[in-house]
This record gives sequence, C-alpha cells and structure tokens, in this order.
Amino acid sequence: MSEYVLDGSKIETLEDFYDEVSRVLTPGACRGRNLNAFDDILRGGCGSPKRGFTLSWAHSGASQKALGYSETARQLELRFAECHALNRDTVSIELAHARNGAGPTVFDWLVEFIREHGPGGEQAEDGVRLILD
Repeated sequence: MSEYVLDGSKIETLEDFYDEVSRVLTPGACRGRNLNAFDDILRGGCGSPKRGFTLSWAHSGASQKALGYSETARQLELRFAECHALNRDTVSIELAHARNGAGPTVFDWLVEFIREHGPGGEQAEDGVRLILD
C-alpha cells in the first residue's frame, strides 16, 4: 500500500489543505477544492491510487490548531453566504457554536471524512488509512 505524507505545517486554512492534498496525492491532475472533489480523490479518482493508500498527516497538531474554531467560523460564514435558504438555520447554529469554541472544527471534519474511507468507515472499501503524526 502506498503512503503519502501531507505536511501539516503548510496548512493554515481549508484551502491550504486542498492545495496540499493536490500537491501530494494528485500532482498535475484535477484540483478540486471542496469535499466532493476530496471524496473523489479518496475513492481513487483524479489520479490518486485506486487500491487504497495510507495518508500520513505530518505536523497534524499544527494543522489541528490552524483548522480550529476561527477557521471553522470562517468556513461556516462562507457556507452561510451561499447556502440554500432551507439550510440557513442549521448553518447559523453551527456558526454560533464555532464562534463560541464549541462543536467540531474543520480539522475534525477532515479527520472524520478521511476515516469514513478507511477501516470501519461507511466507505471502507476505498482502503484509506489515516495516520496523524
């Protein structure tokens, strides 16, 4: 199984995370900058390995700090500005929690999302193993 290493010291925002994923997993291929594109990458699309891989997140503690509540609030503000009217109440509540330092962070979202593609996850057949360093 191939191993790919994300450099968490280069990740200050969610957009930086997508850039790092593109640099490491799909150099020269499609560069989606959202969870749908990231999902495709984890499934073996966009030039990523088709039989699963290990994703080591080096300096994950630095990423966890950078992708904390401030970045979560910023991302939720962006989401709120573009979401359908039916979703505004939910996003507004999530935004209030983030501003108060509660609830999952962007880092938590990403870790959970990746783990869904690995052992015990709903999409375990993708064979993605996450290591936080």
